[in-house]
Amino acid sequence: MKTRFILSMTIAFCSIVYAQQEPQYSQYMYNMSTVNPAYVTNQSGMISTGLLYRNQWTGIEGAPKTANVFGNMPMSEKIELSINYVNDRVGDAISVNNNYVNVDFAYITRISDQFKLSYGLKAGINNFKIDAASSDVADDPAFSDNSSKTDLTVGAGLFLFSNNFYLGISSPNLLPSNVSIGGVGVSESKTHLYAVSGFVFDVASEVKLKPSLVFKQVIDAPLTFDISLNALFYDKFELGASYRYTDAFVALAGFNITQNLKIGYAYDFSLGDLGGYNNGSHEVILLYNFDLLNFSKKYTSPRFF
Repeated sequence: MKTRFILSMTIAFCSIVYAQQEPQYSQYMYNMSTVNPAYVTNQSGMISTGLLYRNQWTGIEGAPKTANVFGNMPMSEKIELSINYVNDRVGDAISVNNNYVNVDFAYITRISDQFKLSYGLKAGINNFKIDAASSDVADDPAFSDNSSKTDLTVGAGLFLFSNNFYLGISSPNLLPSNVSIGGVGVSESKTHLYAVSGFVFDVASEVKLKPSLVFKQVIDAPLTFDISLNALFYDKFELGASYRYTDAFVALAGFNITQNLKIGYAYDFSLGDLGGYNNGSHEVILLYNFDLLNFSKKYTSPRFF
């Protein structure tokens, strides 16, 4: 019991204070608006929606669990809105619950025959709650009360793209914040910076290959990155692999059930210090496009990012 409690506490506070201030996803490429408010689907008449669930470090009680509901809505050829709701939970002995609600506004400009550039702004709220009063350590004065705080989030980004290429830089939240229990600081949220890029190659008549890269920098923390390679066969089946620096190898698979419905799955093989204590991480995503203007009848090839 004592060992489990110490391990749970270690996971919770390492996740809060350092490693996972912003929820991480292995299938981030299908909802990049979580990190870049300038990300756009750029498909007029098509509302793109999705559900994502991530169960991290399975086998360890109190490990992070993340749910994400999102939608991208083009309002015109130049304006696109996106909405994200994220619930991120971590901890067993002490439960920590983050709820994020964000709205993104992106303005799209054409800079050449092939390329467009979008400018994005993000605004929302983040409710951070620590349920210490009902925990095993509630008798400790430092943990005798719950702590809850709601902060404003403001982010910005740029997203350059064509039919087969994208490059983006962003910060999903420019406003740092702190949370304390009994006067003891337990969470210090710092500015996150992201750079993403990818290119789609038509390597055969029915095969597309997409290498992609994302750099993540938290102020006063080491730089980290993900590098991925995905292949799409016959516009139906997708297979991929990813490496997250010093943290995990990831296997990905996806299937386009219809032109408007897709399901994806990712499995993370942990490489870090907790690698010997967990059974990996599972992530499932469900994507659906509401085709308001019969868009799918005009375009037969699904977008690969």
